[in-house]
Amino acid sequence: MPFSYKTILVVGATSGIGLALSERFIENGCHVIAVGRRQQNLDSFVQKHGRDKASSFQFDITDLAGMPEFVKSVTEAHPKLDCVFLNSGLQRSLNFAKPLEIDLERADLEWKTNYTSYLHLTTHFLPFLQSQSVPTSLIFTTSGLALIPILHCPNYCATKAAIHHLIMAMRAQLKGGNVKVIEILPPAVQTELHDQPDIENGRSVGIPIGEFTDAAWEGLVTGEENIPVGISKGPYEEGGFERKRLEAFRSRLG
Repeated sequence: MPFSYKTILVVGATSGIGLALSERFIENGCHVIAVGRRQQNLDSFVQKHGRDKASSFQFDITDLAGMPEFVKSVTEAHPKLDCVFLNSGLQRSLNFAKPLEIDLERADLEWKTNYTSYLHLTTHFLPFLQSQSVPTSLIFTTSGLALIPILHCPNYCATKAAIHHLIMAMRAQLKGGNVKVIEILPPAVQTELHDQPDIENGRSVGIPIGEFTDAAWEGLVTGEENIPVGISKGPYEEGGFERKRLEAFRSRLG
């Protein structure tokens, strides 16, 4: 079954999970609009794949005030945009046992990057996606840590849990329309997300990026709405607590 969407905006397209899936999109005939902060990386991405398959916009997603103009520029340049993939993220350690060492500005930036920017981007892109005459989608990368936190990065876990709940409600609100809401829940994956001073050999943490990409892609092409990968699958399996929670949520909708 082919992937349904043809013109995909990918936030965080030049590294890690975003890069791997962007290249998979291109391999399967999609045009990727790469979004990131570093112009050099964006230029390299477009040069590698060619302007017929890739284009780019330099934008910092924490610039909330500049977001309406950014979205306007994207949609005017790409009127056939049918998929927005929100993937970028920031993970930092935080230990309440050492409160004097907590950097609240860094914690606020983590929240703004991982949650608030997603809320704003979704709000600004939705009217355009809803106006399209074809099926469209919003794809979110969250995390298995949205379901079960770890001690190393509780603020990061909280941001992912918040997005996870937002997605559940958003999907129900948009039911029956032309915008499909998809959530990818990775386990730890070997990317630069873990390149942190307090994590030794951080790039070796998790499953190989290729293994993750194959599993996520399979979920996308088969039309899944929830795509847990690796250890994140357990809660969604028969009898798993997330499956039960989804059933409880749906039962409240009537």
